[in-house]
Amino acid sequence: MAIQILGMIWHREASEIISASSTFDKEFIKNIAQAHENSGFDRILVGYWSDQADGFLVTAHAAAHTSKINFLLAHRPGFVAPTLAARKLASLDHLTDGRLAVHIISGGSDVDQKKDGDFLNKQQRYERTNEFLDIVKQEWYSQTPFNYQGQYYQVENAFSELKPKQQHLPIYFGGSSDEALRVAAKHADVFALWGEPLAGAKEHLNKLNPLVHAEHRTLEYNISFRPIIAETEKLAWEKAQHIYQLSKQQLQQAGLQETRKKPQSVGGDRLLEAAKQGDVLDQNLWTGITSLVQGSYNSTALVGTPEQVAESIAAYYRLGIHSVLIRGFDPLQDAIEYGKELLPTIREKTNHIDQQIQKTS
Repeated sequence: MAIQILGMIWHREASEIISASSTFDKEFIKNIAQAHENSGFDRILVGYWSDQADGFLVTAHAAAHTSKINFLLAHRPGFVAPTLAARKLASLDHLTDGRLAVHIISGGSDVDQKKDGDFLNKQQRYERTNEFLDIVKQEWYSQTPFNYQGQYYQVENAFSELKPKQQHLPIYFGGSSDEALRVAAKHADVFALWGEPLAGAKEHLNKLNPLVHAEHRTLEYNISFRPIIAETEKLAWEKAQHIYQLSKQQLQQAGLQETRKKPQSVGGDRLLEAAKQGDVLDQNLWTGITSLVQGSYNSTALVGTPEQVAESIAAYYRLGIHSVLIRGFDPLQDAIEYGKELLPTIREKTNHIDQQIQKTS
């Protein structure tokens, strides 16, 4: 199967090394979406933050200025009723001409959840997510009214005349806790991992695959990295150190470095544990920014030439991870740069793996 390559967009130009110059920039949304489409990305993630722009609207604007690229909208259950969320997603799927998938995020931080008025603990959030997806899928696909009686949601005679434009709207899901894995096994089409070393990624697959088989389902995997590429390996590592210094300086200026605490999420814990093993793992997996931000998000980088980074991604493909999300520290320019050599090289190497498998099967 062909590898799926995802990018990420948001509503303004900002990153670890770029200070935000605005709170919302609709021209930037258009430009970065078009850059990803022109570079050959298959899909772009629109993230979720408790203090930033609404992802539904960002996605709709980006879709209006693109024609081919698919979208992955992050959504947190608990703030929109599942029947309404299902209709909103179905509506957006029609607006995007069937280019939508949804990434369900139960929420890894109590502090962040409380900003939007959610005071459930992590286990309760995953229980709620399970019920949320039960209802969403019935709202999408049921041809007759249905009832649902759960701990967190109850509906009577629920029915949506509006269905997604696609026959099946894909659900992405992430999380490393046991609760998360159970929900993923039941509901997800694609399970999203942060950029762990090869051994850690393989551990996830070995743990989740039996749960998926027990549900009589199949599951694809996605993994996220922050590639840092240059013409030579030496220049790439110099670039990585420059990014580290700029990121450290920006954190200090914003007064955020002292507020970084041990993450609540198991995924964040796993990234920090990996970082403790060394700054560079496997061939070129760099954990410098991971340590700096205390495992707060997908922050591990693959460093090297496009050939070296593509080879590292191909190693995960051999494990059975057939989708990768890559985003840079200079989001717009890196998306353009990745399209020149990195994306074609990734596809060349993974296609070669598929051909080898076909010859031996």
